[in-house]
Amino acid sequence: MKTAPFAALALALASAPLLAQGSEAPFSVEETGQAFATLQEAVNSIGEGSGTILIAPGTYGECAVQDHGRIAFVAREFGTVTFDGGACEEKATLVLGGQQARVEGLIFQNISVPDGNGAGIRLEHGDLLVRETLFRDSEQGILTAADPSGSIRIEQSTFSGLGICPEDGDCAHSIYVGEYGSLSVVRTRFERGTGGHYVKTRAPRVEVLDSSFDDSQGRATNYMIDLSNGATGTIARNVFVQGRDKDNYSALIFVGPEGGRHSSEGLAIVDNQASLAPGVERGTTFVADRSGAGIRIENNRLGAEIARFERR
Repeated sequence: MKTAPFAALALALASAPLLAQGSEAPFSVEETGQAFATLQEAVNSIGEGSGTILIAPGTYGECAVQDHGRIAFVAREFGTVTFDGGACEEKATLVLGGQQARVEGLIFQNISVPDGNGAGIRLEHGDLLVRETLFRDSEQGILTAADPSGSIRIEQSTFSGLGICPEDGDCAHSIYVGEYGSLSVVRTRFERGTGGHYVKTRAPRVEVLDSSFDDSQGRATNYMIDLSNGATGTIARNVFVQGRDKDNYSALIFVGPEGGRHSSEGLAIVDNQASLAPGVERGTTFVADRSGAGIRIENNRLGAEIARFERR
């Protein structure tokens, strides 16, 4: 028999270790004023409800799993909260499977797990909004499962020093989105990749806007954007710089490299700027396509060595 939402919340509150209101505790629930010694205790206290967990400045080696509800994970002071190396379920620092999650002002770093997919965020279900958050020096930044009804939006964040491509396994990427409903990346920076793609997505609807992809210090990286099964949407007003040390330098954006499961008809790739890093002398292609769809590629400023389009 399922427990009623209010009963479940009351049970979680009763069982979680609780610090007195106003005490020195790193994790507090804004709506109730309750403070907790660990992030997981704060998550459990919200249960199937909604709440905002405010996180005090500091460096934390812990992690948390959200199975229910709508939870926001917010730094009290943006850029002062670092989660360093913690991974729950051998997956990620935050394993998110509730109805909705919001992450703001945090830093995730040094995350690795036995299967090579250690991430700051593993999204397994529900909507996700990420703002002003830094993912660095880990196997992946964000990795998701499939939720065709879910949406992901990333704003004003940075992904740095992420990705691996082991010889005996699959690659990890800065962002890898599975069969989600939509992905939106806005005013976000990607840099210094260490393998895989910067953005790999299987979502059928995609926006990548006003962002930068600086691969000049990358190592063994692949595409800037990989729309694995095709997608509609817009890639606009971004700056791309392809570096020297590439595992695959044949294209910056690839549409449908693993087959056109989703329509790419009308995908707009417009008003972008793309170049090679200083000292790099070779040819490449801005947009490669295997979907066969009608893609709108207009008003992009490309370096002399970069071909506009190639059908593959």
